[in-house]
This record gives sequence, C-alpha cells and structure tokens, in this order.
Amino acid sequence: MSDKCDSALAELYEYLDAEIDAEARERIEQHLKDCSPCLEAFDFMDQLRRTIADRCRDQVPAGLRERVRAAIESCEPDGVA
Repeated sequence: MSDKCDSALAELYEYLDAEIDAEARERIEQHLKDCSPCLEAFDFMDQLRRTIADRCRDQVPAGLRERVRAAIESCEPDGVA
C-alpha cells in the first residue's frame, strides 16, 4: 500500500462521521475513486458502522469502536485497516 492509502485509511472513520474538513473529504473521495482496495475497506467500514447503528439502538458500549478498529487492523496483512 502507498502512503496515500495509509493516509486515506487512517481517516476513514472521521470521513464516515463527517469530522474532517472539505479539503480532506475531497482528497479521500478522489483516492477512493482511484483505489479499489481502499474503496473495499471503506465499503466494509461503512457497512459495519451501519450494522452497529441498526443493531445497537441503545448507547454503544464504551470502547466498542476501538475494539472493532483493532480487530480490523489485526486482520490486515500490513496492520492497516
């Protein structure tokens, strides 16, 4: 994976939660258009986020997001989710 992939993947949660500025959003969107492996990671994270939101109507337990992130990272060959 390239440095651009590392950067885009590191910001996906913030992107999904609309917690980044317009410039970063545009940069990530362009990268996702050009990089199918990162787009697949984005699709997975987006679907996971939606599933958790649908299934966890009550407050999500503290630390769940970080545990999910760590689990995803441990499954990636180079440790990057």
